[in-house]
Amino acid sequence: MTGARYPSRPPTLVVGGGGLLGRHVRTAFERSGASVRTTSVPWHDPVAARAALRSELAAFLGSAPDGRVNIAWCAGAGFVASPADELETEVSLFRDVLDDLRPALRPTIRLAFFFASSAGGVYAGSADPPFTELSEPRPLVAYGRAKLAMEEALTAFCAETGSVAVLGRITNLYGPGQKLSKPQGLVSQLCLAQLRGTPLPVWVSFDTIRDYLYVGDCAEMVVEALDGLDEQVRRTGSNAVVKILATGTGVTLAAVIGEINRVFRRRARLRIPGAGTPGQVRDLRVRSVIWPELDQRTQTPFPVGVRRIADEITLAYSAATSAPGHKHQSTHVSEVSIR
Repeated sequence: MTGARYPSRPPTLVVGGGGLLGRHVRTAFERSGASVRTTSVPWHDPVAARAALRSELAAFLGSAPDGRVNIAWCAGAGFVASPADELETEVSLFRDVLDDLRPALRPTIRLAFFFASSAGGVYAGSADPPFTELSEPRPLVAYGRAKLAMEEALTAFCAETGSVAVLGRITNLYGPGQKLSKPQGLVSQLCLAQLRGTPLPVWVSFDTIRDYLYVGDCAEMVVEALDGLDEQVRRTGSNAVVKILATGTGVTLAAVIGEINRVFRRRARLRIPGAGTPGQVRDLRVRSVIWPELDQRTQTPFPVGVRRIADEITLAYSAATSAPGHKHQSTHVSEVSIR
């Protein structure tokens, strides 16, 4: 979608603009012609993080020429295996930020909020896949419970302030720019393991099904969701709209491995410990039944997305290993969560 359809997009603050989704969301808004801001947040220090966000949000809300502003919350250090106390800190900070926003929202300000939630996290224990926005969320681990708690906090905030929000329940994101130091991003980690020649531990069965959404496609959906949010609020009568962001196509772990083997022209080395991981269920297919207009778009084919990741990681790996002073080390790839 181009900026011509929405010639007066409100300014957008992307929180978490350095992460996989945040970087692509920022790029998508910039490509559309919108004014975009990001901020540096010391996430390791919750007190300092809150102060930085309070200052940035106050300045941002005061900069809107006509009172309309967007916030795209793409931040989140947690993943499926994160300890509960770390996730509780993340939830507490999010609630604190909403508390700081309340007095800053003047009557003339119209705030539209996108929150990046997790379909896998909130539906892991739900019954009868494929799951839809009408399925009852049943998280199995602290990660899913944290995402649901943040959704609930934002829903209450919107009801109190008259703001509007998209609760974007995103499936497995993949694409260039994945942070490889965290035990997530199965596709990227498999590509890296191929290059290193190290075995990747796989803790789930090969018929495990996930919906893999290319991050660039997801970012475009975020832009379109914020563009059309007011109309969707009028349709549903709810200020906080739940929307699953997905391809609607389930892919097995075996198919993922097969595609990466095809790209690298050799079989991946896998280590099968033989034990399951809490929160990792076999079937997490989804099907969106809300706001179908967002789904009517051409999705990046999975083989194309895999090739882009492989090319990026191969280039970075070649540059690192050819650098002066580099010493080859046999490195171990950690356990990877596939949500």
